[in-house]
Amino acid sequence: MSGKTFRALVVEETGENKFIRSIKSRSTDDLPAGEVLIRVHHSSLNYKDALSATGNKGVTKNYPHTPGIDASGIVEESTNKGFKPGDEVLVTGYDLGANTPGGYGEYIRVPADWVVMLPKGLSLGDSMVYGTAGFTAALSVHKMEEHGVVPGMGEVLVTGATGGVGSIAAGILAKAGYEVVASTGKADQKQLLLDLGVKEVISREDATDASGRALLKARWAGVVDTVGGDILATAIKSAKQHGVVTCCGNVASADLPINVYPFILRGVSLLGIDSAYCPMDIRKKVWSKIAGDWKIDRLDLITTEITLAGLDEKIELILRGGQKGRVVVNMK
Repeated sequence: MSGKTFRALVVEETGENKFIRSIKSRSTDDLPAGEVLIRVHHSSLNYKDALSATGNKGVTKNYPHTPGIDASGIVEESTNKGFKPGDEVLVTGYDLGANTPGGYGEYIRVPADWVVMLPKGLSLGDSMVYGTAGFTAALSVHKMEEHGVVPGMGEVLVTGATGGVGSIAAGILAKAGYEVVASTGKADQKQLLLDLGVKEVISREDATDASGRALLKARWAGVVDTVGGDILATAIKSAKQHGVVTCCGNVASADLPINVYPFILRGVSLLGIDSAYCPMDIRKKVWSKIAGDWKIDRLDLITTEITLAGLDEKIELILRGGQKGRVVVNMK
C-alpha cells in the first residue's frame, strides 16, 4: 500500500544548539516499523514535549523529529489480532514522542504493546485531557491507595496543583472522597481548585519549610508531589505516621534535601511514579478508573484546546511555568 501524506510538527536542528519548528508534510512510509497504524485525532502538551520541541538531547537524541508523547485516535491498519481498523485507542508513554515520531503528526505507527483500547466512558478528546499528565496523577493516587491511604484518614496534599498533573490529581482525589489541600504559586487560580473540589488552597511558601528542622508537625496522610526540591522535602517531613508520599516531577528541583528521620521515626513511604513504562496490566486498570469512578465532572475547567498551529505559543508558555491545567491538541 502506498504511503499516505499527512501533516506533522517537525523539529529540525539547524546548527549547534539551534532548532526550528514547522508544520510539514510527511508520508506514512517514513514512519518506523510497528504493528499498529493510528490516525491521530488528539494529542496533548506535556513538559517533556516542550523539551523535545526545543532540542533537549536528554529527551530526543536525533532530529528532525515529531514530538507528542500522547495520542488518541482510530486504528487504520493492524497486523496484531488485538486491534482492528476502526478501533478507538490511545497511546501514552513508552518511547512515543521521545525518539519515536509522536502525536503531533496526524499518523503514528507503534508496537501493539504500547496501545490501550479507549475505555468506555471516555471520548478520544477527553482521554487527551488526561494524557500522560492525567495518567501520572491517577497512577499516583492508585499507588497511594495500594499503600493504605484511603479517604477518611486525613488531609492529602497536592503540590504544583494548577499544573497538568497537579490539577488532575486534585480533581481525582476530591472525586474519590479525600480531603484535598492544594499548594500552588498561582494565587489567582484558587477558585479553579475550589471548583475541582479542593478543601483548602495554600501558597507555595506555606508548603516550604525554611527552618531546617529534621521533622515538622505531622499533617498529611498522603501527598501527591509534582515539583520536587524543598517542597517535596517539606511534605515528607510533614507526613503523618505511616504517611505515603508519591513523587513524579522535578519542575522546582531535581534535588531532595532530606534526612532519614521521617522514614525511620514515622515510617513514611516515598513512592516513585514512572508512568512511561508502567506495566500494561496496571495501565489498563488505572485507565479504567479514570473513565469510571475517578472521572472528573468538570474537565472543561482545566482544558484549553488548540490546533497544531497553536503549539508554538503553548510550548513557550509551559517552559516558563505558565501553563494552567491541560492543553489538548485537536489534530482533526
